[in-house]
Amino acid sequence: MLNKSIKKIFALAVAAMLASVMHAQNISEIAKSDPLIITGAVGTQNTYRYSSAGNGFSSPMSNTVFANLNISVYGFSMPFSLFYSNDNLDFNYPQISFNLTPRYKNWTGHIGQSSMSMSNYVMNMSFNGFGVEYNSKKLRAGVFYGRLRNAINGDPTNPFARTPQYKRMGWGFKVGYGSNKNFVDLYLLRAYDCVNSIDETWRGTLAPQENIVVGVKGQTTPFKWLSLTANAATSAFNTDTRAEKVPVNTSFDKVFDVKYSSLMRFAGDVNANIILPGVNANISYKIVQPDYTSLGTYYMSNNYHSLGITLSTTLFNRLSLTGTFSGQEDNLSNEQLYTTCGYVYAANAAMRIGDNFNVTASYNGYIQAQRDGTMAVNDTTEVNRQMHSFSLSPTYLYETETLGHNVNLSLNYTENKDMNMFATGEGDVKTKALGLSYNIDVKPIETDFTLSYSHQESEGFNSRYISDIASLGTSRSFLKEKNLNFSASLSLCYNEVERRSKSLSMGCDFSASYTYKNVHMFSASAGFNKYGDVNITETHSTLDCTDITASLNYTYTFTLLSIKNKANKQKKDQM
Repeated sequence: MLNKSIKKIFALAVAAMLASVMHAQNISEIAKSDPLIITGAVGTQNTYRYSSAGNGFSSPMSNTVFANLNISVYGFSMPFSLFYSNDNLDFNYPQISFNLTPRYKNWTGHIGQSSMSMSNYVMNMSFNGFGVEYNSKKLRAGVFYGRLRNAINGDPTNPFARTPQYKRMGWGFKVGYGSNKNFVDLYLLRAYDCVNSIDETWRGTLAPQENIVVGVKGQTTPFKWLSLTANAATSAFNTDTRAEKVPVNTSFDKVFDVKYSSLMRFAGDVNANIILPGVNANISYKIVQPDYTSLGTYYMSNNYHSLGITLSTTLFNRLSLTGTFSGQEDNLSNEQLYTTCGYVYAANAAMRIGDNFNVTASYNGYIQAQRDGTMAVNDTTEVNRQMHSFSLSPTYLYETETLGHNVNLSLNYTENKDMNMFATGEGDVKTKALGLSYNIDVKPIETDFTLSYSHQESEGFNSRYISDIASLGTSRSFLKEKNLNFSASLSLCYNEVERRSKSLSMGCDFSASYTYKNVHMFSASAGFNKYGDVNITETHSTLDCTDITASLNYTYTFTLLSIKNKANKQKKDQM
């Protein structure tokens, strides 16, 4: 829980920033703004699904309604949004969210479900609460308080109850100064779980957590050809807030209770960007200590460090070359049984030949290996895997007064192999892929046609998979304003797992959209798919299974009220 001093500090910070907002409202600027403008949009999306295999994975009908309203009063922008959906198989109540984001000059307010940009080591999730931000050319600041996640509190006696979780609250602020080339930003996040937000039965197996994270991010550009960036954070984390407090006074006591369950960990990265005549380079290093945790992030891998380098250049104004290499290693704590190392390397070349022909080629490689940890690596179980991927993609473009041609070919070969000396090859896979597409734009009738074909063949241990897909599509716009659009496609797919199964499917899709007076937007789409098994000896199918989808959508944008500033209106009339 926030103690009284923290609540007072946060209240004063919010009050000060709101007071600054009021102070920033220059009367002369307000006088130039429009007194009142109310705009918005309402709409609905409706989808029907049918499958002869049953509707166990989705509702047959999905209906949503949304409404957006923006009220602008003398330059203040206050957007409202409301969303309702009945497409929820797990709950009986509708999903409703609310957001209000008023803006004035350099100030932005947050009310309801919103987000605030912070360091990725500190916070990357949204919050439901209150906040305010200030952003000028060089100075920026922000503060927020709200709920980071809802409680999941199912019936403990229900064997199918969802995994419980505490309601999580948080507050934080940020402040920064500088330009795009030279700046420094500071961040702070305080997050904690509310113990009473779940049933007492759940609390015996689920520990409430809390943490405080301090982060810094900055960049300096000492030379035109060199820029250096750094992003780092330190997290003090209690894995169980019910643990006994450490009987030692610390500098954290006023904002964070240091307990026997407390951890302090570090995460960060540094980058050097070098731009020289003919060559660009980037060198980066990243480290995330074991058990590094921020309750303001959805998920973050830890216990590893990595080093990477990228080089790129352009030759003869036609050939672009790029090469990358990075290595990563875990087990920074030396407590794992084994240490896993990974190496990624890639090369890419793109060349323009004449005005109509382009070709790109690339290679990607990956090696995963193991070293000793607390135990010596076992030769029979050692992880030693390599992956290689080669691709080639030529493209030809040609255009006349009546026709536009676009031909694209793609070739790919991938090999994933277990290099352990005792490997039996069960995990080895080789994949070959071919793709060919041809697009023609028939200008006299303003219609596009696309014909495409793809083939994929994968070979594994005593298995072989083949897939062939062919499709034909077309699209066209109608009417003088091109506000009526149609598109349609037809596809045929054949899949085979050698000596096991074959299947054939056929599908068609159709979509149409129409815009009336720039405020009414109608759209409709439909899909029809037939599929069925093919027996071992024959290559035809009864196509006795059917999937059908249909969708009808409508959006209306409006101006509910508009009271213009007379001076602005006269200027517009004179233009």
